[in-house]
Amino acid sequence: MFLELNDPHINRLAKTAEFGIERESLRVTSDGRLAQTNHPFVGKPYITRDFCENQVEMIGDVFTDPDEMNRQLDSLLDEIDAELIKTNELLWAFSNPPKFSSEDEIPVAEFHGIQRGKSEYRLYLAEKYGKIKMLFSGIHLNISFTESLLQAAFEESGAAVYTEFKNDFYLRLAKRLTQYAWLAVFLTAASPVADASLGIKSNIYSSIRCSKYGYWNDFTPVLDYSDLKKYIGSIARYIVSGDLKAASELYYPVRLKPRGANSLESLLQNGVNHLELRVIDVNPLTRTGIFTEDIRFIHLLLLWLCGLSDFDFDEEAQKKAIADVKAAAVFGNSEIKLRAKETLEEIKSFTEQYFPDFLPSVSYQINKLTGGNSYAEIVSRDFTDYYMAKGLELARAYQRGERYV
Repeated sequence: MFLELNDPHINRLAKTAEFGIERESLRVTSDGRLAQTNHPFVGKPYITRDFCENQVEMIGDVFTDPDEMNRQLDSLLDEIDAELIKTNELLWAFSNPPKFSSEDEIPVAEFHGIQRGKSEYRLYLAEKYGKIKMLFSGIHLNISFTESLLQAAFEESGAAVYTEFKNDFYLRLAKRLTQYAWLAVFLTAASPVADASLGIKSNIYSSIRCSKYGYWNDFTPVLDYSDLKKYIGSIARYIVSGDLKAASELYYPVRLKPRGANSLESLLQNGVNHLELRVIDVNPLTRTGIFTEDIRFIHLLLLWLCGLSDFDFDEEAQKKAIADVKAAAVFGNSEIKLRAKETLEEIKSFTEQYFPDFLPSVSYQINKLTGGNSYAEIVSRDFTDYYMAKGLELARAYQRGERYV
């Protein structure tokens, strides 16, 4: 067990986690085409872009309350929409892109001066993977436990060095979270519908960006989780061999991240600060793109994973974890649904024992398994017909600050 949850002090501290979010969305014109104007938020705090000039990325602060995190997202959306109204533009509410005619409508993000290397890197990605794949928008959820909890767990463990304990703790948790990333995909998938211009038939995948058509390297990375130095070295070897241009090209469900600048050098020097879960769709059923109930469940999922024993995350297990993510992105996968039901029952029993106040979070997820209540099923019902017209209607409603009905 990673955490001694029978200890009342540790149990109390474990009820609090820290969350940060990165949410991507595309800017579109009033008729739903990709906006061709320059990015209007250069130099703005919290608002940037990722791959292309017409993509907006919001990067929030760290919160212990998911509701506060979503309130900040709402405020950022207010700021973005106030600017987009000036050019008669909208923010697309889906992970999947709107209608487009060619890659010429996808301008690589322009960075200048000392940041010029960012544009060169994006040009490399465009050449290697194609621009169309870069149109997928998603949510990266950054998660960590409080220093108070980790310090208490360290003292309980009898380990000699706190920084080593913390790094090992997150390495073990990253293994488990990667192993169960399929569950996060299954429960948060919300992108089964796409315009025909994407070239992927709707309602085959519940999450196209997590399917075989989404963000994946052209090989399956195998990482060494035995200690932080070896983990970093296993990524560095792919860079030296030319399989990856940089660590940021590692398209993997879970990343270990340092505080501040994200680089292997910083990770080695400063250690692990948090985990980044990268498999969550932008949910069109809410303006912010993510429901607080799902954030709370991810916290609970981590606690459950901390209750599991360590295991050997060898090459076979890692390849299975990636295959499971892709399988969970297939619409109506009965085998994955059965596994999800069984896993949620295990999490429910765990929650009843250790965190009964969290039971509503489990019930919220279990409810998705019945009666067509999953996000993907709702989106499929509401948007399969007239994806573009209904998507524009939704974007306009969210720009007015309205809720999804």
